[in-house]
Amino acid sequence: MTTDSSRTPPRTQPPDPHPRTPATACPPGAIDCHIHLFGPAARFAFHPDSKYTSDDATPEMHIALQDKLGLAGAVIVSGGGYGRSTKHLAEMLTLHPGRFKGVALLPDEVTLDDLRELNQLGVCGARFVSNGHRGDLPRLSSRIAAMVAELGWHIQYYPSGTDLLEAEQALRDLPNDAVVLDHFAAIPAAGGPDQPAMQCLLRLLDTGKFWVKLSGPMRCTGGDYPYAEVTPLARVLVRAAPERLVWGTDWPHVNMNGRGMPNDGDLFDLLAEWVPDPDTRKRILVDNPRQLYGDFQQRARSS
Repeated sequence: MTTDSSRTPPRTQPPDPHPRTPATACPPGAIDCHIHLFGPAARFAFHPDSKYTSDDATPEMHIALQDKLGLAGAVIVSGGGYGRSTKHLAEMLTLHPGRFKGVALLPDEVTLDDLRELNQLGVCGARFVSNGHRGDLPRLSSRIAAMVAELGWHIQYYPSGTDLLEAEQALRDLPNDAVVLDHFAAIPAAGGPDQPAMQCLLRLLDTGKFWVKLSGPMRCTGGDYPYAEVTPLARVLVRAAPERLVWGTDWPHVNMNGRGMPNDGDLFDLLAEWVPDPDTRKRILVDNPRQLYGDFQQRARSS
């Protein structure tokens, strides 16, 4: 793949630096299941084909957000800004063992030995994107899916628009026990719950193999907070499969230039609108993440 070295990717606007304390009670042990980390910039350069660059978004910054919201840990999802390099993700997990788990964008040439090393650090999933996403990002690979299945990893898949319909059979055929769909499966919220892509998502949920992240509502609608078009989709998903839903902030909310930046305290409170029942919220925030990612326990760093 060739890239235009003269093109400078836009710098994504930073997250709101003053997250509000949520009005909604956060159950002990809650996990943010979708974040990205960046930096330090002096050591980790963005991929030349990235759609964006970002200010540093460090583990310490997110731990401060966790403390503000009442969370106990988070899942670091490799951001497209670093392409298919796992070096940044590996270092972040090494710095904070047990506080974070990881989902990786993997290079095509990854080996089983590479995967075993990442597994020891807390990586437990491989992320692919649909062809609707631009950049040096991994597309569905039966070879990689089979290798990570040997380690018990799940597949995380980020569709674009309605192309879940095109990927349905390929996703069903994956050998992995769990397939997690990013950001409401990226279904355009304006189409409502009856649109074909949403019905496809419900069919996949019926298999018992598929999970959905209640994250990134801004990825499904062009509107700003509270992303009212997304609420009907969220409620349908909660009725259909509350045992296979997880929640995430999508912090630090990249690619939001020209749009209103949400406050992360408000985003947490939005979950109460989608999931009014406290017991179901606890399941989504506390129990389901541990079923999907394993335990989140802080361990002493090795010397």
